[in-house]
Amino acid sequence: MPSPPARSTAGLSVFFPAYNDSGTIASMVIRSVKAAAELTTDFEIIVVDDGSADGTAEIVDELARTYPQVRAVHHPTNRDYGAALRTGFRSATKELIFYTDGDAQYDPAELSVLWTSMTADTDVVNGYKISRSDPLHRVIIGRAYHHIVSLLFGIRLRDIDCDFRLMRRTIFDRIDLVKTSGIICVEMMKKIQDAGFRIVEVPVHHYHRTYGRSQFFNYRRLFKTGRDLLVLWYALVVRRDHLRAGVPLAKTAADPANRVYPKPPRP
Repeated sequence: MPSPPARSTAGLSVFFPAYNDSGTIASMVIRSVKAAAELTTDFEIIVVDDGSADGTAEIVDELARTYPQVRAVHHPTNRDYGAALRTGFRSATKELIFYTDGDAQYDPAELSVLWTSMTADTDVVNGYKISRSDPLHRVIIGRAYHHIVSLLFGIRLRDIDCDFRLMRRTIFDRIDLVKTSGIICVEMMKKIQDAGFRIVEVPVHHYHRTYGRSQFFNYRRLFKTGRDLLVLWYALVVRRDHLRAGVPLAKTAADPANRVYPKPPRP
């Protein structure tokens, strides 16, 4: 497949996992509509509302009414970050998928940097933070997490914790994702690497969080994250379960309990 030029006809799905992001999600969607329209004539924007308790659901439904390219998928309850990513990947319909978080710590306009790096021999363009704009304790935790994960799983990335990625949808015809927590990124990138997909890394800016707070890097979850990483390490490094035949993510059905707005047309 040829690399997509600027303002091409290559299909692009953009999605945002969002949880209590009412203060930022509207600006993220509006900026992504503009960014995507500058790159391709064929795009969609999806917001996965992970059972938010604030006004996120109402805001994304209004965005879907305002912009014909926007679709909202609502989890009836909070299922955690990994579940929101899995829903986003399953909901995407275009050949290229870009995702980032709805908390505005990354700028959707920098999608163009990833887009120009998605050449014919590339499957994933992975962003890495030029400089992390977080409190010192999060910077330290993030660096420790990256080094531990790199050592345990042998993942050869500069920044496993950068959720700013452009990927080919066909990846999910070969790999599955099962985790529902934040360690899904480790699971995903380990499986992508071991499947032989080609990864390119590009620098992107990271911004201070101005609304809400992290759902992943907080002290209450450190023990659970460590335990979950060890379980994942045993499955992927010791047992190498992912190298056996399984059901890829693209073949799993969407949860019928999810509310989609606007509703898709009947076949």
